[in-house]
Amino acid sequence: MEATSLRFARIARRLGDAARAQGLRAPTFRSPPRLPGVTRTIRRAGRGRATISVVLRGRPWAAVSADMIDGVVAANGLRGVAADRVRAALWSALADLADDQAA
Repeated sequence: MEATSLRFARIARRLGDAARAQGLRAPTFRSPPRLPGVTRTIRRAGRGRATISVVLRGRPWAAVSADMIDGVVAANGLRGVAADRVRAALWSALADLADDQAA
């Protein structure tokens, strides 16, 4: 099984590439959040930059991935149909990573 930090980095890199392919700003990702007791935070910086922090330990990778994808959507201020389309594209970008883990 792949190390947790390596898998997190692969997912982050893939989501960043997919976000840019959609014409969006790719946030940075880190773990864990600085705020205790939460599973995901978003920290905004100047010029539209954002950092998405998620808890990895003790959580299924599907939940971690969902938090990262929702972080991309939130960082770009997407809502409604636009948010749904981007979520679908981001999940598709991760599809082969899930296949790798099942093998």
